[in-house]
Amino acid sequence: MPHVRAPKSLQGLPRESFVLALVAFCVALGFGIVVPAVPLFALQFGVSTTAAGAVVSAFALMRLVSGLAGGRLVDRVGERAALLAGLAVVAVSSLLAGLSVSYPQLLVLRGVGGIGSAVFTIAATSLLLRVASAAQRGQTQSVYRGGFLLGGIVGPAFGGAVVGVSLRAPFFLYAGTLALAAFAAATLLPRPERSRQPAQVALGIGEDDGIPTAVVPEQPRTPLSAALRSPAYRAALAGNFAVGFSVLGVRSTVVPLLVVMQLDLGAGWIGAAFTVGALVQAVLLLPAGRAVDGIGRRPTLVAGGLLSALSLVGLALASGPVTLLLAMTVFAAGAALLGVAPAAIVGDVVQGKGGTAVAVWQMASDLGSVIGPVGAGLLIDRASFEVALLVSAVVVAACALLGLRMPRD
Repeated sequence: MPHVRAPKSLQGLPRESFVLALVAFCVALGFGIVVPAVPLFALQFGVSTTAAGAVVSAFALMRLVSGLAGGRLVDRVGERAALLAGLAVVAVSSLLAGLSVSYPQLLVLRGVGGIGSAVFTIAATSLLLRVASAAQRGQTQSVYRGGFLLGGIVGPAFGGAVVGVSLRAPFFLYAGTLALAAFAAATLLPRPERSRQPAQVALGIGEDDGIPTAVVPEQPRTPLSAALRSPAYRAALAGNFAVGFSVLGVRSTVVPLLVVMQLDLGAGWIGAAFTVGALVQAVLLLPAGRAVDGIGRRPTLVAGGLLSALSLVGLALASGPVTLLLAMTVFAAGAALLGVAPAAIVGDVVQGKGGTAVAVWQMASDLGSVIGPVGAGLLIDRASFEVALLVSAVVVAACALLGLRMPRD
């Protein structure tokens, strides 16, 4: 068989980039399958819609509150071990959630899954930031996030079909995709003693297979206090808060309501809007990674935040399907940059090991995803869609402009 080579722009990236992208795809695929089933399964226990929504919130809330502990675990046992532990916790809790016989069981098990999710995410990000050189951090993040994005596109399509057959089956399938993710991580990720130094990756030092490997001495942990003194790290926190607030929060909550209640369009336009956004973001992820590494962290962080803010203004002014899709296209461009630049900045600040600093950075996104939907919902109820989206745009723009306080690249 002819040897299949990666595209030139991806050659030379650490092996971990592609392994973790595969892991991310498996996780996102399963998550997309189970998400539609969670509130419907909760309703089977005779609870209110508010209680059903609490099951969804429990996962996100426990991700947020367990972030610091997850970071300390990564610092103590290492990224690879923490990654496998986090995946195992989510897989087992999902399997047991599918076997739940009461609402409290389901609620607790989804919360436990959120803890495992936090550990897995922090470990994966910390590992990726450590093995990549400064000139590769944007590109490695774009590959990793591309796995999540692709799984997020494919998963919901399967999820809708599976829910029609059984409300328990999605939990079992999610456990299965997590088991596949753990298997891929356990078998394909290099052992700690075979991890690579960023400088060696950049110099191309390696074995006969062209993948550079070397024994790396233990690197000192970057304390959170030291990271917080850095204007760049604080800008990365603000940028990741903007990601959670806008991408995971406001967009996911407001756009479906906007389409049906404000624009008076059919529900099919919700899927169209999100599909267009996902496809545009997928196309732009790799160019965004190259821009972050080539143009610089500071300008791409600011540009990504301002594009996201502009798209929220566009959604506030949308009057039909054309303007809706245009605003979602601009949103995808901003999200591609915002999804990469803050992580690259954290990698620059943390350098070696910094599980706790990475955890706090991840918690900023989780906090934004909790605050965004609630704040937007209150503004919609008390004012209008336009006010909610314009206020959200101001918040995202303010976060982006904090990037101007960073030192120039």
